[in-house]
Amino acid sequence: MKILYIDCGMGAAGDMLTAALLELFDNKDEMLDRLNHMGVPGVTFEVTKASKCGIGGTHMHVSVNGVEEARLDEHDHQHTHEDGTVHSHMHDHDHHDHDHHHASMAEIEEIIDALNVSATVKAKVKNVYKLIAEAESTVHGVPVTDIHFHEVGKMDAIADITAVSYLLEQLNVDKVVATPVHVGSGTVKCAHGILPVPAPATALILEGIPMYGGEIKGELCTPTGAALIRTNVDEFGNMPIMKTKKIGYGVGNKDFVRANVIRVILGETADLTGDANSGQYVTDGIAELTCNLDDMTPERIGFAMEELLSGGALDVFTTPIGMKKNRPGIMLSILCRCEDREKMAELIFKHTTTIGIRETLHNRYILNRDEKVIETKFGPVRVKEVTGYGVNRKKYEYEDIARIARDMKMSYQDVLDEID
Repeated sequence: MKILYIDCGMGAAGDMLTAALLELFDNKDEMLDRLNHMGVPGVTFEVTKASKCGIGGTHMHVSVNGVEEARLDEHDHQHTHEDGTVHSHMHDHDHHDHDHHHASMAEIEEIIDALNVSATVKAKVKNVYKLIAEAESTVHGVPVTDIHFHEVGKMDAIADITAVSYLLEQLNVDKVVATPVHVGSGTVKCAHGILPVPAPATALILEGIPMYGGEIKGELCTPTGAALIRTNVDEFGNMPIMKTKKIGYGVGNKDFVRANVIRVILGETADLTGDANSGQYVTDGIAELTCNLDDMTPERIGFAMEELLSGGALDVFTTPIGMKKNRPGIMLSILCRCEDREKMAELIFKHTTTIGIRETLHNRYILNRDEKVIETKFGPVRVKEVTGYGVNRKKYEYEDIARIARDMKMSYQDVLDEID
């Protein structure tokens, strides 16, 4: 499986993400030329080498009619006019007021429809814009039709959003995984006031997506960046175990105590149907839920374990521990699929006395598994076969061997010897 992993440890912005993705291509010059022929009116893409905190990468310059907007405050400003319409300056730039024409969503969609990109890319660009417009609509309490985008930021915004969407299409990955999004902290000053970080529209777009603040003061994730992440990322969490093919760094303008870069990693996970001796890594992700118990009887703990296993847990086990006030206790551990975490948490709270559950996400190495039934002189016996990492072994089902041993008045080992 082909995986793209996005490190949002310094937030997300359209130009930085474009630069990082461009670094993943061997034919960077050709891809840059393609970006310049997408047909965004008046837009030119240029790249320069840059570094932050000693990390080298690519800085993306987007010019509109030969003028590059200064990307100083990296915020998508918006303001409300006397007629009640909300005008969004809609990009990661500190815009000048030399042009006061504002474009509606309908005008934006006309420009997108005329671009020299696939229908899939056009649809994705429209979805990003709709996310931002709907967020602004909700924040300001006005209809989406009253949201207009500032002329100065319109073309370079379309450029960044289209560039990211186009490059992702060309990478043709099976899954996009990202870290939780670092949004920054404090406040950001824009032309029409001071806003909290994350900005209201950004916070709304990231609703349901893991994000955090931290000690870095300033806006790290813009509404545009947030909408691009929401539209394109399939899963948030730790980087999966994969073979890395390419790494790209998109460099921002500002200087922080931490390198102001977006890092993207292109890699591959193992093919689960591959040769058992191919040396490929076969992995998957699981969640571990744990809680400490000091006021439950062994019978109740045993019942809880049975309910968790029947409810879909991959494994349940206990560990004796010492707890506060010198009380002996039990740590209950549950392994489950990541998508079953909430279900398992409900079962734990239902069947135990705990008031808190700890969660840890793991990547694990696994062998390919297959179960079949073989015919023996004692009758059918189930057998599990596992392969991978140069290993090829089998194990007979305990209950079947034990049944034969009882019926034939044989030892367990004698039955195994007769079958083998």
